[in-house]
Amino acid sequence: MLKIFLQTSLAQTLAGIFSFAAIFITGWQIFSHLYYYTCPNEQRWIVRVLLIVPIYAFDSWLSLLFFSHEEFYVYLNTIRDCYEALVIYSFLSLCYEYLGGESSIMAEIHGKLIRSGLCRCSCCFIGHQYTIGFLRFCKRATLQFCIVKPLMAIITLILQPLGHYKDGDFSVHSGYLYITIVYNISASLALYALLLFYESISELLTSHDPVLKFLAVKSVVFLSFWQGMLLAILEKAGFISPVFSDEGKLAIGTGTVAAGYQNFICCLEMVLAALLYKRAFPVEKYSASVLSNRTVSLQSISSNLKETMNPRDIMADAVHNFHPNYQHYTQHEPSGHDNSSGSRDGGYDSSIGGRGGYDGGIGSRGGATSIRGYFSK
Repeated sequence: MLKIFLQTSLAQTLAGIFSFAAIFITGWQIFSHLYYYTCPNEQRWIVRVLLIVPIYAFDSWLSLLFFSHEEFYVYLNTIRDCYEALVIYSFLSLCYEYLGGESSIMAEIHGKLIRSGLCRCSCCFIGHQYTIGFLRFCKRATLQFCIVKPLMAIITLILQPLGHYKDGDFSVHSGYLYITIVYNISASLALYALLLFYESISELLTSHDPVLKFLAVKSVVFLSFWQGMLLAILEKAGFISPVFSDEGKLAIGTGTVAAGYQNFICCLEMVLAALLYKRAFPVEKYSASVLSNRTVSLQSISSNLKETMNPRDIMADAVHNFHPNYQHYTQHEPSGHDNSSGSRDGGYDSSIGGRGGYDGGIGSRGGATSIRGYFSK
């Protein structure tokens, strides 16, 4: 069988070097955040975001090593796909923490007109005001991605052994077409919600360098997804060829070859991503106030890592955003909240930052709930 570049030792070694370089850079950054774990409510989300780099790098490199085992990468990428969704939600939650939580954000933006414009992707909301429904829409739009992404990954695992899923097969009889459509709609909605949310609080987040953070998260999760889509299109257009055996039989399909190039490119890109994340989420902000001779035990660092991986706060937030009982209430941190506890169990209030009540309802047009109904006019 004639080998292509992806099957050579050079490609696998090069990918391995870049992957482990990315893992080392981000791994040290994660360790530093856990060592200087002085602000758990923020650093919990930062560590969750940072973990996407080593997960992506190692998964892509491992998939490349098993390139000859056609479509074996599908099972490995399932882990990556599931964690991608968590990163989007974690970044949005981090922005909430930077601004003091939901009630503090509403105290700043409630009643203000939505900045509209074509470049802001909000031209259809001219004259509408920010309400609690706006924050609900942003949270729900990102949470749906956390549900859809793993669900599609599980469906892929089911269809794969049944022969109904093949990367790059846009046939109406293949599950790839429908999963790709659902992925695109879900990812686009999540990205749109992030853009709307960013536009609403960008001035408040100026001291936290929001543009760099937004680009860092977007580059890894969304651009890598559409990069894979581009490779699938190139494969369909005939620019990527399959691998044949010496007898002329198909050995590795074009879909697997395209995915192989995607994994190889991801290995190289993760070094750049690691450097970008290091700049976007610096640990110096949290270590500056710590004494230089401070010592932290490995047990304490391990405990901090376990705390960041506890999904309790995510589940509680999902209930808060989707449960009908909380539609008209905003979540706030109680006075005397202890950051070191890592707890997010706050209270609920029907007023915004002491400014009195607000219209938290979801509007409708002609009896049907619409996205525009999340905003007040």
